[in-house]
Amino acid sequence: MITINDLNGLRAQVDTWRRGGNVAFVPTMGNLHDGHLSLVRAARTLADRVVVSIFVNPLQFGVGEDFENYPRTLERDSAMLEGEGTDLLFAPPVELIYPKPQDQQTRVEVPGLSGLLCGASRPVHFVGVATVVCKLFNMVQPDVALFGKKDFQQLMVIARMVEDLAMPVRIVGVDTRRESDGLAMSSRNGYLTPDERAKAPMLYRVLGGMADKLRDGNSDYAGLQAQAATELDHLGFTTDYVAIRRAADLLAPSADEGELVVLAAAYLGKARLIDNIEVSR
Repeated sequence: MITINDLNGLRAQVDTWRRGGNVAFVPTMGNLHDGHLSLVRAARTLADRVVVSIFVNPLQFGVGEDFENYPRTLERDSAMLEGEGTDLLFAPPVELIYPKPQDQQTRVEVPGLSGLLCGASRPVHFVGVATVVCKLFNMVQPDVALFGKKDFQQLMVIARMVEDLAMPVRIVGVDTRRESDGLAMSSRNGYLTPDERAKAPMLYRVLGGMADKLRDGNSDYAGLQAQAATELDHLGFTTDYVAIRRAADLLAPSADEGELVVLAAAYLGKARLIDNIEVSR
């Protein structure tokens, strides 16, 4: 596996590969787990070469969030990626991605979609995500890019950005990887204490109960959302939101909507956990 930290070296290597095949890209913030590695494995089935980036993006963290404390585990991550057959690790310094002060940085915004759900409580988050992914796409110039469905809203924001800006990148969503007890794999699961870790899978179970009721024909969306939020709070979570939305655009669904997604975000100690379940009926 090649490790590159500069733009000229990255472009020269990717240009060479693109002459004889196609390139898949998996952007990450590092502190990798098997969910990230599942993206790499999927990427290997879709392209001749796989590029992974590790960059902890300051632009997507709000005031008081965990940017300074976010785990940086580059040596461990590099070994994991090499074990999966990754062709190139791009690990740029902040100065390469953002050569100007952040208040002077050109930004990319996907309006509407970015202000819903997680965007309502983290107002700078999706502008930061869209900006860094747009810049990484311009740097790597991949044919296909892969993202996990655990971050369902993020996946939709990126897909909308690519469509609206006519970027020549195919976006592929990969199913959420879960621990044996159902907890969605996340870099922030490491913040959980042992007691919190034992409670954490209840988020997925509560969403599963909502999904079952929806499949059975229940369309009392407000009632289901309120009941689930109350249940999570009683279990010891601090609920940010529980929502039933149209899978196509995350807007409020009609009573007879066929394709839905149930989403939630909740704090458990220091960890902000998110999860979702897609529902067809």
